[in-house]
Amino acid sequence: MIFLEVLKNAFLITGLVMVMMLLIEYFNVHSHGRTFQRLERSHFGQILLGALLGLVPGCVGGFALVSLFTHRIVSFGALTAMMIATTGDEAFVLFAVIPRTALLLYAVLLALALAAGFTVDRFVKHFPSPFTPQHFALHEHQDCFHEENRFGKNIIENLRHLTFQRALLIFGLLVFILSMVLGLLEHDHAGQDHEAAVHVSFMFSERWLNLLFAGLSTLALVLIAAAHEHFLEGHLWEHIIKKHFLKIFAWTFGALLLIQYGLQYFDVQQWISENPLLMLCAAVLIGIIPQSGPHIIFITLFASGQIPFSVLLANSIVQDGHTALPLLAESKRGFLWSKLVSIILGLAAGFAGYLFGF
Repeated sequence: MIFLEVLKNAFLITGLVMVMMLLIEYFNVHSHGRTFQRLERSHFGQILLGALLGLVPGCVGGFALVSLFTHRIVSFGALTAMMIATTGDEAFVLFAVIPRTALLLYAVLLALALAAGFTVDRFVKHFPSPFTPQHFALHEHQDCFHEENRFGKNIIENLRHLTFQRALLIFGLLVFILSMVLGLLEHDHAGQDHEAAVHVSFMFSERWLNLLFAGLSTLALVLIAAAHEHFLEGHLWEHIIKKHFLKIFAWTFGALLLIQYGLQYFDVQQWISENPLLMLCAAVLIGIIPQSGPHIIFITLFASGQIPFSVLLANSIVQDGHTALPLLAESKRGFLWSKLVSIILGLAAGFAGYLFGF
C-alpha cells in the first residue's frame, strides 16, 4: 500500500536525521564547540567533507551535511559538493549491477563535486540559512557545560527518575533501532527494478548500512540515557526535537506521498524509450525528483546498453535520493539553488560526454 510505504520511508528519513542531529549536538557540546569551530575555519575541509559524505551510499551522510549547512557550520559550496556527489540509495544498485562503472562514476562525481564546491564558494560568500551556528548553543553558564556534570553519574539513577522527555526519546529510539535491525524500514525497489534488487549482495545492500545506522542510534540511545537533565531538556529536546522533528517529518511525508501517487500515473521508462532524442534532458529532469527509485531506470538502461555513460552521469549529478528532503523542509532557498547548480552541471557534463562519444 502506497500510504504505508510512504509512512515507513518518512519515519526512516526523519529518524536518521534526528539521530545525526543528536550526535552532532553531543559532539559540539562535548568539545566545547571546538569541533565545528575548526571546521568553520577550514574552507577546503568543508567542501571535501561535503563531497565525501555525499559519496556514502544511502542518504545518512547527506543528512548530516544538511544539518551542518542549515546551522551555517559549512558553506553553500560544501552543500553543493554533497548534492552533486550523492546518488542516494541508487548507489546500492550501482555497485551490485555495474560495479566497475560505479567506481568510475564515483571518481567523476568526486572531481566534479570538488570543482563545483570551490567554484560556487568563490562567487557565493554568504548564503542565508534558517539557523546560526549559535543554534548549537553551549550554555556555558549552565552546569551541563562542565565535564563532570554534563552526563549523569548513573544511567540507572536517570532511569529511576525518568522524565517525560527522556522516556519519549528512549522509546522512540528503541522502536527505530528494532525497526532497522528487523529490516522493517528497508526500501522496496521491486516496483522499479525487481531483478536489480534481487542481485544486490550483502556488501552493497542497504542491510549492512541499516545495521550501522542501528549502531549509531544505539550510541544516541546510551547518550540520552546517561545525559544530565539540563543537557537532555535544554539541548536535545528544545533544540532538536521541538524545532525540527515535526517539520521534517511533515515535509518528507507530504513530498513522498505526492511523488508516489504521481509516478503511478506516469510511466517514466516508456516515455524515455519513446523519446530517445530527449534522453539526456529526461535524465536531468527525472533527477530533480527527491526520491529513491525512479533513477534506477537509468542504471538498468545503461547496464543493458540502451543509453551511454553521459546520460547516466547527468542523472547521477542531479539526483540525490532522499537527501534533499530535509533540506527542503529546513531551507527551501538552499534546496532550489543547489538543485539549479546541479541541473546546470548535469546538462553541461551530459552534453560534453555526448559530444566526445561516451
